[in-house]
Amino acid sequence: MKTLTGTVKSDKMQKTVVVEVVTFRQHPLYRKRYKFSKRFLAHNELDAKEGDKVQIKESRPLSGNKRWQVAKIIK
Repeated sequence: MKTLTGTVKSDKMQKTVVVEVVTFRQHPLYRKRYKFSKRFLAHNELDAKEGDKVQIKESRPLSGNKRWQVAKIIK
């Protein structure tokens, strides 16, 4: 089961948060590393708020776009 760490960017939905995960990628030709961010919808039973750092884990599809769950609040 995959786990990712990111920051909650929005908590305006009921029991759902938008988590932004930032990683680094390397350009194939120039080999320069650059920041890459992706946003995931995650099921929020732990009451994570905007700005919290959270760990999310993979789950079964919960809705049309939601396939992650908040596993724990780090900060």
